[in-house]
Amino acid sequence: MQEVSHEMSKDRQLEVLRAIVQDYVATSEPVGSKALLERHQLGVSAATVRNDMAALEEEGLISAPHTSAGRIPTDAGYRMFVDHLSQLKPLSRAERSAIETFLSQAVDLDDVVDRTVRLLSSLTQQAAVMQYPSLNVARVRHIELVPMTPERMMVVLILSTGRVEQRMIGMSRDLTDDDLLGTLRGQVNEITDGLTRHEAARQLRDTPRTFAPADEEVGSGVLEAVADLLGAEREERVALAGTGHLARSAQDFHLSLGPVLEALEEHVVLLRLMGQMSGEAGDAVSVRIGAENTVAGLRSTSVVSTSYGNELIGGIGVLGPTRMDYPSTMVAVRAVARYVSDILEQ
Repeated sequence: MQEVSHEMSKDRQLEVLRAIVQDYVATSEPVGSKALLERHQLGVSAATVRNDMAALEEEGLISAPHTSAGRIPTDAGYRMFVDHLSQLKPLSRAERSAIETFLSQAVDLDDVVDRTVRLLSSLTQQAAVMQYPSLNVARVRHIELVPMTPERMMVVLILSTGRVEQRMIGMSRDLTDDDLLGTLRGQVNEITDGLTRHEAARQLRDTPRTFAPADEEVGSGVLEAVADLLGAEREERVALAGTGHLARSAQDFHLSLGPVLEALEEHVVLLRLMGQMSGEAGDAVSVRIGAENTVAGLRSTSVVSTSYGNELIGGIGVLGPTRMDYPSTMVAVRAVARYVSDILEQ
């Protein structure tokens, strides 16, 4: 019987913690027992609520700011709240339609990324971060060879992420009306289709050349140029939008906003953070709260992120103060990531 009573007490304390988190996120004011009883149907006396709040404070889940009799959640309290979210309310049909319409109007990959971070920042009122699709896992969708002049040809590389790259190469022979052009086109696509960039480059170089003697020099030159394009190292990038939202929440950062903004300027740091969180969460939503962040400048923030793309192509998420509406932020991040994945797979 005592064990059942203890479980009931824990469940009730979790309800009190949930109410404190919700009220503090909504008002930014420390929450007292009287306000909790007025705003929430807790079904217990004021004395019981005070006892529960004392227990939560003893466990380090809430704390009292010096200037107020109310309580606010600690990082551990937010973590407990997030870990006990039983379900997330999905976006409305109108919201989903608006997201789909806005993202589907993008004209190329850069536009997809730009629209995504602006949309996610607008939905959550936080700073939004998105890794460009990782070039390490992107697969070759098509390679086109386009003669531009008798002496120059353009190689166009189309990847599974929607990224398009091109390179001009010099030619020792005009292939505009030459049967060799069709042969080369067929070979490079047959060899590289569905492979990652580096796999495709290696395969092109390792495949025996079967050109006629008259075609050997130009054919091998084209294949080598395509392999160079595929194997070239490309800098990983992130896009960022909505840092202005952080300035409007400056009072929520323990010390100052400066370290946060400095960390956001370090794109290498953001890339590492997105990569770590994507690896942890897979296709789920990952939440790092306050001191859980390994980056010193971000230890007064919470980061909510997930991966997008059917092969975990990159990370996408938002960053803001720990006083964050976690349920709606998690829903928005998950929904936008799914739409981005769908668009990139088209």
